[in-house]
Formats: sequence, C-alpha cells, structure tokens
Amino acid sequence: MPPELIAQYCIRMAKYKTENKELLNYLIYQAYDQQSFIEQVKEEVDNQFKVLNKSNLYLAKKTIRKALKTTQKFIKFSGNKQTEIELLIHFCKKMKATGLSIRHGKVLGNIYQRQLERINIVLATLHEDIQMDYKGEIENIS
Repeated sequence: MPPELIAQYCIRMAKYKTENKELLNYLIYQAYDQQSFIEQVKEEVDNQFKVLNKSNLYLAKKTIRKALKTTQKFIKFSGNKQTEIELLIHFCKKMKATGLSIRHGKVLGNIYQRQLERINIVLATLHEDIQMDYKGEIENIS
C-alpha cells in the first residue's frame, strides 16, 4: 500500500476511538522517552488513588479497578516488559498504602494477588541482572 493511503487510514482510525487517539499520542510523542512516560503514568495513577473513598468499600474497589485499568492500558501501549513491571509495582505500592484490608477483603486481595503473579511472570522473562534490580521492590510489596 502506498504511504499516503496508510496515513489516511491512520487518520480515519484516530477519529473514532479515544484509545486509538491515546495510542497515536504515545507513539508520536512519548515512545522515545520511556522514563518520562512512566513518570506521567505514575502521576495519573497517584491522582486516581488520591480521590479514593476509603469510607465506602464499594467505591474504593471501583476506584482501584479504574486505576488498574488505566495502568494496564498504558502497559499495553508501551509493550515494554520493564515498563510493565515498574507500573505494576507502583500500582501495588499505592494499593498497599491505601490502608484497606487487602488480606481480608476477597476482591481487593484477588486484585492484589493477580498483579503480584503478573509481575512475577513478566519478571521471569527478563534478563537476570534486571530481575535482581526488581527483586527487592517485589519483596517489599509481597
């Protein structure tokens, strides 16, 4: 296909879905600098956790799910395993810092455990030196 036609398809696709626009924004403006991208995502997740309603467990669960969905969306955009681990570790740290009962609450405990399992699965695919860099952080959140 000619490059002009591909460009037209991309522009047409970007008109419809918000996620497509966000992906194009990432690819064009943020993909070259992963560290600043990670910091921006961490800030966004931090902001979502700041509005966490701890008095109502139902609303707290909804907010945590929303923060996890945001984290997973940006992980999908990046496609980088190190970025995935850093963002998931940050999410788990923020979730643990909420003070909500993760061990006794079934839903929150399951969300937390699934993220820890996902971190360990992704960590196993990385180089040994990189694994050692993250081991201490993972032990802190386990």
